[in-house]
Amino acid sequence: MARAIGREAGPGTQSVERALSLLSEFTEAHPQRRVSELVEATGLGQSTVSRLVGALVALGFLAYDQRSGLYGIGPKVITLAGIGLNEMPIHQQSRQVAQNLAADLNLGANVAERRGAEMFYLCHFEGRAAGRSSTLVGRTGPLHATAIGKALISELPRPEWEELLGDDLARYTPHTVTGHDELATMLARVRERGYALELEELAFGRACLAAPIRDRTGAIVAALSVSGPLSAMDLPTREETLALQVIEQADQISSGLGYHASAAVS
Repeated sequence: MARAIGREAGPGTQSVERALSLLSEFTEAHPQRRVSELVEATGLGQSTVSRLVGALVALGFLAYDQRSGLYGIGPKVITLAGIGLNEMPIHQQSRQVAQNLAADLNLGANVAERRGAEMFYLCHFEGRAAGRSSTLVGRTGPLHATAIGKALISELPRPEWEELLGDDLARYTPHTVTGHDELATMLARVRERGYALELEELAFGRACLAAPIRDRTGAIVAALSVSGPLSAMDLPTREETLALQVIEQADQISSGLGYHASAAVS
């Protein structure tokens, strides 16, 4: 969608805003772009987009594929993302735990935190049976239709998560929970047993089990999950075993963040 950019900003700030707006047009749905597509998406002029794209390529923030004529995210963005991740305490404490869990269970192991009304993936590792070929790190997802999301909001007061999620909960499959009362019941179950489940609520044929991660105050700041195809997760026979393992590893991460159940600091 075309939009006005930087009309009230000074020349220097305007250039930065325009350059960042171009980078923001590279998404999971559109990982590669032509200049003409960026012109249409941002509403900027052809010459402005061409100049900014050239500068971003020279600086390494975009990369150009001569064979396809398409631009994509450059190595500098990946470098900065890695620096940012490595400085995050949750990532520092959870990376090795999630990697080991994926290897031990042969499933996907993920760590995510809440950012506003979405979950944001910080770690993602794949075991042999996980059935996914692309990383989830840096991606976002809905809170109401994922096990991690439910774990993240499980202890929020109902008025708070209702305001956060809004009235209309998106439906991704026929199994997606779209009613607030039903979601409230599910969140109560998460609090009761200490973990959340998701069974084909976001995508057909996949399941997920997640447990909350807490900081030194006891607040839920992230969640750890295992996920994979229904056959690999095998929840009818493995749910209890998986839950115990995920909760144990989530507790280990929480301990690394300074949380102790008997002495949480407020």
